Amino acid sequence: MGRAGTDMAKEIQWSRFLAPDAKPSPGEQLGLVVRLSIPVILAEISSTIMSYADSAMVGSLGAAATASVGLVATTTWLFNGMGMCIVTGFSIQIAQLLGAGRLRQVQSVMRQAMMVCTAIGLLFAAAAAGISGFLPVWLGGGPEVCAGASRYFFIYGCGLPAVLLRQAGGSMLQCSGDMKTPSALNILMCVMNVGFNAFFIFPTRTVAVRGMRFTMYGLGTGVAGAALGTVMSEAVAMTLMMYFVCRRSPVLRLEKGIPWRLERGCMRTTVRLAVPIALERVTTSLAQIAGTKIVSPLGTTAVAANSLAVTAEGFCYMPGYGMAAATTTLVGQSIGAGRRDQAKRFAWLSVGVGVGVMTCTGVLMYIAAPWIFSMLTPDPAVQTLGAAVLRIEAFAEPLFAASIVAAGALRGAGDTLVPSIMELGSMWGVRIPLAMMLVGPLGLHGVWTAMCTDLCIRGLLFLLRMYRGRWLEIQTISAV
Repeated sequence: MGRAGTDMAKEIQWSRFLAPDAKPSPGEQLGLVVRLSIPVILAEISSTIMSYADSAMVGSLGAAATASVGLVATTTWLFNGMGMCIVTGFSIQIAQLLGAGRLRQVQSVMRQAMMVCTAIGLLFAAAAAGISGFLPVWLGGGPEVCAGASRYFFIYGCGLPAVLLRQAGGSMLQCSGDMKTPSALNILMCVMNVGFNAFFIFPTRTVAVRGMRFTMYGLGTGVAGAALGTVMSEAVAMTLMMYFVCRRSPVLRLEKGIPWRLERGCMRTTVRLAVPIALERVTTSLAQIAGTKIVSPLGTTAVAANSLAVTAEGFCYMPGYGMAAATTTLVGQSIGAGRRDQAKRFAWLSVGVGVGVMTCTGVLMYIAAPWIFSMLTPDPAVQTLGAAVLRIEAFAEPLFAASIVAAGALRGAGDTLVPSIMELGSMWGVRIPLAMMLVGPLGLHGVWTAMCTDLCIRGLLFLLRMYRGRWLEIQTISAV
């Protein structure tokens, strides 16, 4: 691997697995996958718990408040997803360059990622602010939800530069092998989000705890306060994430002698990796927005139940995203080191573990659905409907896990075009047409049945893609 590769070996705990003659046992590989996944899974657990608390805070204001946030949620996912596409294009290069021991190029890619993400974040913020006034009306929201939804989206949109830089910092740290730092900061962000929300959403009030009464200060801005809390927590987390990237990371931190400029090769590779994902994310998010329009005519109760069910499902798929993050890193660095055999083993092992874990969480979600909704909203109608549709989704979790973790493995190898086409085809070819067919006779149950069917088909497609093995032949970084 050369001198640079030797230096990297001191920093990457699994570098011995990447040596040309290394033959780690399945147990050693499994242990590595689990160790790298656990910090991300813990962060996902924290995020889900805090999302529950966040939803419960907004839900306490009534179904209209919950619907206001839920109405524009798919559009916020669109902006977040577009940002992550750009981030992914840079992060895959970082993982593979680290596996090849090319530290100077790693630091150059990091600088370019920061410059591009800052510029794109500002562009996103301007676009979000510009459409915030009419977006809720276009999505079919009723008069009781449009004003709150518009304020929420405007405030959140203004915070998109911080969101994108936080995503970039976390993804680059993960692909460098540091799973703990971004996970810890994401957990901190979730805790801060709840604290900020409590201050911004509710007015100053007297709270009684075990017979003791004290004053809890707040601004009482309602739904807008939920957006303010999110933006504030994102800004703090972004600042800390950038500190660890630029100052503390042994492989990413800023060093003298490396210029701040965009390089044609890096940008061309980033575009090649990111554009297919971006097109898929845009069309998928548009499909989710179309799904929101399908649900909106069903009324405030259905919109609120749909929004909370999406939040509640996070409990189930959080292990999958933890496994996917670890798999992207392991596959990317294995590919960079020329160990495609190791990349294949890591990929299949991770998919197997992810499917097993998410099958268990799916069973738990099915059993606990009524209890989960009792925490999220005091509205009995929303509780009943939300628990029912959440139980439909539980049946998709094993194959949903396969698609999530397999996507992480394929991304690590630089395979982004075909998976993006598969997701696009599944969303628009299955979910939306089926939802439109079933919403009439079955209401919200039909929409979630369509979603369940889509996720099952998607999982089978990703497993087939991995089985064929063509993803291992893709060339992402140049040989020199």
